[in-house]
Amino acid sequence: MNDISSSNKAADAAFSSTFSSAENAAAKPASAPAPAPQKPEVPAHFQQFLGFDFGIKRTGCASGNRVLGGANPLPTIKAEGADARLAAVEKLIREWQPNALVIGVPYHPDGAAHENTARALKFGRQLRSRFKLPVYEVDERYSTTEALAGGARDADAASACIILEQFLRSLP
Repeated sequence: MNDISSSNKAADAAFSSTFSSAENAAAKPASAPAPAPQKPEVPAHFQQFLGFDFGIKRTGCASGNRVLGGANPLPTIKAEGADARLAAVEKLIREWQPNALVIGVPYHPDGAAHENTARALKFGRQLRSRFKLPVYEVDERYSTTEALAGGARDADAASACIILEQFLRSLP
């Protein structure tokens, strides 16, 4: 957990609108608030996860597992095109063999969706389609702020850790 403080209450509060359905969120207008919180239905045998903090130019990456409940940063993907980004994700999937993927979905502080919300949801759909793995979505409001406040050298990877740790804390 390099450069990461996982005890940020703002991030946990933002987690209250976690795990929205990509289809429902994509269909709502940009000003609609995030959907009501739902606990993910994650099979108990799912132990290994990869987490992503999607960005147009950089995508932060982290690996984590259910047993330890923590996440570790992985090298940030510095790819702007979908094909290059997905090729880099494919390498990580081959290396880490996750049971599922976790993505951060950004919202405005009031819960309203914005342009990057749609981009992150599209990234999630691309992951589901290409890799045939479950993809869980986490409300990532304040993850970058928390990463920067914690002194992260790589804010994208640190944000991916924060997103993945929020997800892991939600599991029974």
